[in-house]
Amino acid sequence: MGLSEVARSLVAPGKGILAADESTGTIKRRFEAIGVENTEDNRRAYRELLFRAPGAARYISGVILYDETIRQKAADGTPLVKLLKDQGIIPGIKVDLGAKPLPFHPGETVTEGLDGLRDRLAEYRELGAAFSKWRAVITIGDGIPTRACIETNAHALARYAALSQEAGVVPIVEPEVLMDGAHSIDRCFEITRKTQLVVFDELSKQGVDPYGMLLKPNMVLSGKDAEVRAPAADVARYTLHCMLETVPAAVPGIVFLSGGQADDEATVNLDAINRRAAEVGVPWQLSYSYGRGLQAAPQKAWAGKRENVAAAQRAYLHRSKLTSAARQGRYTPDMEKEAVPA
Repeated sequence: MGLSEVARSLVAPGKGILAADESTGTIKRRFEAIGVENTEDNRRAYRELLFRAPGAARYISGVILYDETIRQKAADGTPLVKLLKDQGIIPGIKVDLGAKPLPFHPGETVTEGLDGLRDRLAEYRELGAAFSKWRAVITIGDGIPTRACIETNAHALARYAALSQEAGVVPIVEPEVLMDGAHSIDRCFEITRKTQLVVFDELSKQGVDPYGMLLKPNMVLSGKDAEVRAPAADVARYTLHCMLETVPAAVPGIVFLSGGQADDEATVNLDAINRRAAEVGVPWQLSYSYGRGLQAAPQKAWAGKRENVAAAQRAYLHRSKLTSAARQGRYTPDMEKEAVPA
């Protein structure tokens, strides 16, 4: 498939992306919360249970993998990439090397990983990746983000996206404005809008084809520590207003990140966004690329025990089903009370 075909497949109706690209350090924190030792074998076992979940392809179009994971084999020797492909799920890869302190800009970061990226992308494509992801981190705080932080990260995102398309790999461009802090939804709107305008300007300068990419943005939210947090209806209104002002119609889809929201909050907000989109009309598919929003439940159910694998898979499928419903504007809170299928 060409770039635009892969991009459209990733945002097929009713489907979204599982972000299973946690770094070794990040998954260590997740495992500690459930009392599981952070070993390569445990990381492989956990991801294998997700990738073998029967029927996941009804809700999951693609999975973002970590460098370790794309090279791993299941317990029976089957490459994990093959497990996904056999289900009709598209494998992808996280290619950035993480956010590092931005010189002379306290409290701000720039994402690294451009050096050697052309060669790494070629290798990842050989390993089976059809799409890639690069995350930039924008923090709202006292006097930040600065213009320098936004421009530096936007330029890196654009260079990454160009290299990815050159390699025949669909880039998912992720400029995340963090929900950390006590800021208002209006402040989040202001910074998200400013960031995305700069990002798409840089993408254009680098010659990135908008038809062959996806955007992975934050929703426009109140800060998680805000005294009064905006309800889902406001999240939908502000988010769509921001996207309509910044995202070219040629981009096939927007795959929202959950960004630290609780499972139910991320689902309710996605549902509200899609319900409002159906009313106002938008040119893109509005989908999801959730990590914690899809994995918190199965991680808790699994707890590192082999006898819990089936229960963890049921929890993952249940969460995926609800998120898919929200992606179609068909979610209701009563669905949360449904028994996880046996």
